[in-house]
Amino acid sequence: MNMKKMLSLALAGVMALSLMACSAQNGGDSSENTSSPSSSQSSEETPESVTITSLNANKEAAELEVPYDPQRIAILDMASLDILDALGVGDRVVGTASTSLEYLQDYINDDIANLGTIKEADLEAVMACEPDVIFIGGRLSSSYDALSEIAPVVYLATDTELGVVESVRQNATTIASMFGLEDKVDELMADFDARITALSEFAAGKTAIVGLVTSGSYNVLGNDGRCSMIGREIGFENIGVDANIDTSTHGNEASFEFIVEKAPDYIFVMDRDAAIGTDGAKLAQEIMENELVMGTDAYKNGNIVYLAHPAVWYTAEGGISALDIMLQDLESELLG
Repeated sequence: MNMKKMLSLALAGVMALSLMACSAQNGGDSSENTSSPSSSQSSEETPESVTITSLNANKEAAELEVPYDPQRIAILDMASLDILDALGVGDRVVGTASTSLEYLQDYINDDIANLGTIKEADLEAVMACEPDVIFIGGRLSSSYDALSEIAPVVYLATDTELGVVESVRQNATTIASMFGLEDKVDELMADFDARITALSEFAAGKTAIVGLVTSGSYNVLGNDGRCSMIGREIGFENIGVDANIDTSTHGNEASFEFIVEKAPDYIFVMDRDAAIGTDGAKLAQEIMENELVMGTDAYKNGNIVYLAHPAVWYTAEGGISALDIMLQDLESELLG
């Protein structure tokens, strides 16, 4: 037998063995087993996309079709990044806005693209990281349409009427539904209601003025925006709200005489300049502890509460770790 014929026979034998192996793997007759039950089942159970409710460019709730189980995620909202991290899918993040928040520093590195800030997206960088989906917060609502040209834009926010805790629960459930992880949300939210109840019991019958310090002045906040949890869910009677009506963005500047006149039991202070890293800004304590404020019962009783993590309150409200930190800031001062 010549060499050529021997090689031909050897190849034929290898092919026959391969076919037998494939047939065995597929359970014998291939005509009866075009696909295994598990692959057929998983394709039926795993949708290509899901429809969620998020906000549109006009900040109105709307249905949005997004890819199911997205593999490449662009983040321009710290609350959403916080929730994705808690759900265990942070490894899908391919680009994120810059942040100084300590608990999100794992996402600030050379392997994850810098997409700008939570106020100003770098559209070219977002496009370059080829996301399946993009998350934004309210500061980028004006960029919604431009970002939607790249990928579906999930825009979530906290609803002060609903309350921060319930907003976090709803937003976490919305995000979880994109990955089939809805069951994890209850576990992540487990102790928040009890902590709110404990703080509510403390706050019962007590008055407060809530505000932020910025550019050397104290701006009062109502129950319609930042820090609304203090008045709305925890239940301090917020007696600063009549300083003006709309206080949702940066509050309304109030004189220190206003604070003296209102004589609240507690004064809550969020240092906006520290939150955004304003160069050369005075600390909130330096601004607040003037002769007028130091004459109030709130000061004399040690009831001026400086929120220890202002960047969380100001830039990340709506996340799961953020909510934990915000409650800790209150618990340590009020219940500690």
